[in-house]
Amino acid sequence: MTPAASGGSAGDAIVEGVDVDAVATTVGNCAGVAGLTGGPYHEVATYLPGRTVDGVAVADGRVSVQVRSRWGVEAPLLARLIKTVLTPLTGGRPVDVTIADIDDPPSERPAAPGRGRPSRPSPGLPPG
Repeated sequence: MTPAASGGSAGDAIVEGVDVDAVATTVGNCAGVAGLTGGPYHEVATYLPGRTVDGVAVADGRVSVQVRSRWGVEAPLLARLIKTVLTPLTGGRPVDVTIADIDDPPSERPAAPGRGRPSRPSPGLPPG
């Protein structure tokens, strides 16, 4: 658990000198990020008075972020992008990026009757 800075108010999101709201907003706006996720047990989260910031934790001089990526985004490139955009917000602290999930692939529209076959057979059916 990542506690809030001592003496903070309900709107205070500064933990060990890092504004976790700014980190969450910046990461959430990265191309390729579908959203931040704390995990099934909120293991990557910042607990503030009256609220939780899922997907961002600051502890022991490190910043951890956990995201769900969009389909088709290369994980190493996304991690590098996140680390780069967070550099001005983390005060030189190391940033650990976990890609915990990936969005489903975009659905394919079935071909209209009489206009050809779908590009791939349906799962479980032999090619026709």
